[in-house]
Parts: sequence; structure tokens; C-alpha cells
Amino acid sequence: MRPLSLPAALPALLIAALAVPAPAAADLSPLEKAMIVMAADLSDAVTAPGRPESATALDASRKPAEVLGFLGLSSGMKAADLMTGGGYWAELMARVVGPQGHVTAFEPLQFYSDKARAEWQALLARQKGITLQTHPLEAFTASPESFDFAIMNTTYHDLYTQSEKMKIPRMNPDDFVRTLYAAMKPGGVVGVIDHVASPGDTRAIAESLHRIDPGVVRADFERAGFVTEGESELLRNATDDHSRMVFDPAIRGKTDRFLLKFRKPR
Repeated sequence: MRPLSLPAALPALLIAALAVPAPAAADLSPLEKAMIVMAADLSDAVTAPGRPESATALDASRKPAEVLGFLGLSSGMKAADLMTGGGYWAELMARVVGPQGHVTAFEPLQFYSDKARAEWQALLARQKGITLQTHPLEAFTASPESFDFAIMNTTYHDLYTQSEKMKIPRMNPDDFVRTLYAAMKPGGVVGVIDHVASPGDTRAIAESLHRIDPGVVRADFERAGFVTEGESELLRNATDDHSRMVFDPAIRGKTDRFLLKFRKPR
């Protein structure tokens, strides 16, 4: 059988495992069988009961099993959820990595409201294997070579914003990415999802539209030493007007989003 890439193989092999007779499934290679198990585990993590409706309502637009499959999250990994918000990704990742793995959720203090604190108390009570770590947005820190995997969902553009009201100073995103590079183990993967912006003044666009040009993100990560390993079309929406602010009711939750996969060289 022709070798299949991980992103392409996950859906096809999962369907094959469920639909074909046992002898045909037995003909799969060890790698393909492992990929089927991984796809099933990712699907189970999403569909298993226990998550609140506020989280499950986001599944259709975020496609978590497909996203995590593309990025390669698997059991036993040490994972980071960067700018975690309400912990949507952290909870799912904890289910996937299991008791042999662990998830550290990082949340900037500027975004850690009383509501967020209450949501996190509930999340930590229902899901084991997660540590919440708060920090000033401008002072992200992590121990060297701590993580096999990290994800950042629609928040990278915040590193290009500045707000006196939110007590967010002007930052250099390179500082954040260099710290993240040091925190990843050799071979570790970082997935970045964000709202697509057209090329232009990155800071002005980030502050006014909450979007970012994917080319800027690639350049930032490659400058720090990461290798761009892939880009997925999973979350793209060709009908999105990139000049709209992402919280516009006409497009909120349906924006054109890029999904980039970076790896720290071994």
C-alpha cells in the first residue's frame, strides 16, 4: 500500500477500519494501524460526555479532532495550550494525552477575569492532567525543553496589539516565539490558528480587525528557528471578507482561519 501522509490518512484510514472486512484491515501497515487508533482516540476525546455545552457548541467550527490529527497530538505527550482562554483545547488535549501525558494551560493575567477563574475552577474539577499557569502577556515563561506539542488558537495576533485599558504594553513577538522555541523539545510541534488578514500594517490590522497575515506568522517562527512543516485548509472560508473585524456578527465564528504546523528541528 502506498504510504499516506498523516493529514490525508487520518479520515480515510478511520473510515477504512470501520467499513472494510477484517482481512482487508489486517493488510494495513503498522503505521496505518497506529494512525487509525490515533484517529479513533481523537474522535473519542471530542465525543465523550462531560464537556459543557459552551465547549461542545464550538466543535463544528473548530473541528478539533481533525486539527489535532493534522498536528499529530498523541497519548503520553507533554502539551501546552498557549493563551488558553476558557480551556477548550486544554481539556480536549488532556483527554488525548491521557494519564501518561500532561497539559499546561498558559493564560495571560490581562485576560484572566473573574468569569474565567470560575470557568477554570469547574474545568479543573472535572478534568485531570491539566495545570493552569498565569503570566503577564508580555512575560511568557516556560522551562526549557518541556513540551512535545503546543497549540495557539486565534490569539497570536494579540502579540501585535497594545492597550492602555487592558494594560497590554507594546511587545516584540520575537521574544515570545524565542521563549516558545526554547520550551519545545527537539522535534516538538507547534500549531498556530488565527484569523486571516491581507498583507499590510500588521500592528494596525491586529488592533483593529484582530487578524494577521499568515506570512507574518511563518516569518516570525522561522526566524526563531522553527521549520514550517505544513499548512491545512481545514478552517479556511473563501467567503470571508478579510476587511471585516472578526467580532462582526456577520462573520463571527465563521472567519477564514489558517492552520500552520511548525516543528523544532531535532
